[in-house]
Amino acid sequence: MKRVDLRKFQVRPGRKPSLEDIDPAHAFGLTKEQSLPMVEKNIARIATLQFRLYAEHRRALLIVLQGMDTSGKDGVIRHVMSGLNPQGTVVASFKGPTQEELDHDFLWRVHQRVPRKGDVGIFNRSHYEDVLIGRVRKLAPKKEIKARYKEINGFEKTLSKNGVVIVKLFLCISKNEQKKRLEERLADPEKNWKFSLNDVKERALWNEYVAAYEEMLGRCSTGRAPWFIIPSDKKWVRNLVASQIVADALERMDPKIPPPLPGIEKIRIK
Repeated sequence: MKRVDLRKFQVRPGRKPSLEDIDPAHAFGLTKEQSLPMVEKNIARIATLQFRLYAEHRRALLIVLQGMDTSGKDGVIRHVMSGLNPQGTVVASFKGPTQEELDHDFLWRVHQRVPRKGDVGIFNRSHYEDVLIGRVRKLAPKKEIKARYKEINGFEKTLSKNGVVIVKLFLCISKNEQKKRLEERLADPEKNWKFSLNDVKERALWNEYVAAYEEMLGRCSTGRAPWFIIPSDKKWVRNLVASQIVADALERMDPKIPPPLPGIEKIRIK
């Protein structure tokens, strides 16, 4: 099966990327029609491997989705993860913290949503909000934001050592594409509910968020849990790349079906 070359889009540990160097409309020389069967094959791979992961019950997969408003986090969950068995899948959406969550350290609420053994967990936004909106909106001092990068890396290292494989996907869209998608939400009655005035306020801080994302990607892409930057102006490209990364991660895990009970071949059901 043909594959897309993702080397340019994987953030090397210790290297701060420039999002200006990434073309959000990049299509890997493919057409939408060419991509669709590739996506379907990836989804089938994901479904088969998730079944084995669930049966094995030794490790977990955590998929972290981050991106600007309208970048397609919901779309990835809806399309790329469509083959996952809901019985072994947990989706967590991180919005503004509650008072109880604020009364604990910033990772407290996140640790509770980490997938258990055998499961696939999907974070729609995540612990990274605390170094993104936390930085842009100055919700914490600079010194504290800087310390959080190390805490996040330590947190992910702990998860990795305990059998949680982490896949981190940054959905990269252009400012013009975001404008188009926000206008679609205003024009389409079926999408009106998705529009928030807060989206407009956050859009006004576009450059500040770009700087925050570049810093986060550079500081928190590690050998254990690398970041991938996914060109997402074209939704079909986003789905293709995300599905390949997730399927590849599961294949590297290579989950195995547990051995049968001793003497199972002798059992007869009456």
